[in-house]
Amino acid sequence: QVQLVESGGGLVQAGGSLRLSCTASGPYAMGWFRQAPGKEREFVTSISRSGSSTNYADSVKDRFTISRDNAKNTVYLQMNSLKPEDTAVYYCAARHRNFYLTSKSDSDYAYWGQGTQVTVSS
Repeated sequence: QVQLVESGGGLVQAGGSLRLSCTASGPYAMGWFRQAPGKEREFVTSISRSGSSTNYADSVKDRFTISRDNAKNTVYLQMNSLKPEDTAVYYCAARHRNFYLTSKSDSDYAYWGQGTQVTVSS
């Protein structure tokens, strides 16, 4: 079983920053998704297994940055210029080991972290 442990959520004022971390039990293509109350889970960003490729939702590009430290099997989500609409539970996810490319679809991810709450106040 692939284990994902994420952390770094919290309460921040609009315009502030947070960094989320997700540590996996091995190297995988990874993604971040978020879910706000009453909304479906939505794609935020993803990174290939090697870290050579990334992609972002339009709503977060130029504000969020995904990166990874493969020596630690850890993926990070640096969130800058946070907005109240960024408020959500953020989930990291890992693709099956057979797939190393980025993906925007939650159905392409096999393993999920427990989620961490990000709240942005106005």
